[in-house]
Amino acid sequence: MSVELVPLALLMFAVTYPSRAIPLLTPGLERLPPRALQYLRLVGPAVLASIGLVNTLIVTADDGTRSIHVGIETVAVIIGVLVVVWRRNLFLGILAAVVLVSVARATGLSPMP
Repeated sequence: MSVELVPLALLMFAVTYPSRAIPLLTPGLERLPPRALQYLRLVGPAVLASIGLVNTLIVTADDGTRSIHVGIETVAVIIGVLVVVWRRNLFLGILAAVVLVSVARATGLSPMP
């Protein structure tokens, strides 16, 4: 078992925790300006979309080189983001992306990488 990424995980926790904890720990959050509330509401979907796109678009080969790969996973992330924007529902966006990839793999249109 490797523990070399534990410091990175702790750093990521220290950086991202405050933005996730503000709504839980701040009394009177509803008194913030509408622009600030909108920002806080959109942080989660924005972070998930960026992580999803980077993890599906960038492929690292065995020799360490990186390249861009556009496959069903990338299409699913884009569809998921569009569904979230359209319906304003993160769950539906994630569900749409998962269903698209599952159907594509089950029918053989997109084999596992």
